[in-house]
Amino acid sequence: MSRLTLEAANRIIEGARARGRELGLAPLTVVVLDAGGHMIALAREDGSGIARVEIATGKAWGGLGVGAGSRMLFDRWNAGGAGFVTALAAATGGRMVPVPGGVLVTADGAVLGAVGISGDTSDNDEACAIAGIEAAGLTPRAN
Repeated sequence: MSRLTLEAANRIIEGARARGRELGLAPLTVVVLDAGGHMIALAREDGSGIARVEIATGKAWGGLGVGAGSRMLFDRWNAGGAGFVTALAAATGGRMVPVPGGVLVTADGAVLGAVGISGDTSDNDEACAIAGIEAAGLTPRAN
C-alpha cells in the first residue's frame, strides 16, 4: 500500500473503537490523517467531549511532524526536553499535542499517515490506536 485509503482509515477507526469497547473505556474520538497531515476520516463516539477532535488531531499531527508517535514528544518533555517541545509547539502554531495517543501508520517501512485518539487516558488512547492500525493490517509506530 503506497497511501492510506478511506477504506483503510475506516477499518482503523472500527478496530480502535472495538478495542475501546472491549476495555470499557470512555467514549473515544478517532482521527486518521494521511502522510501530509490531511484528515481522511473521523469518528466521535456519543458522549465524547467537544475538544476531543482537536486533541486527537493534535496527537496525530504532532507525530507526523516529528516522524514518531506522540509518545516520543511526551517522553522528550519528561526527560528535560521542555525547550524542544515548547519550540516545536511555537513553530507549528500549537498544532501538536505532546502526549501519547498519536501513532504513525506504516507499511513496508513507509509512513502512510497517523492516528490520533482522545477520550480516555493517553496510554489507553494509544493502545486503541495501535489496535486499530493492526486491525487494518498495517504497522503501528508509537515511538
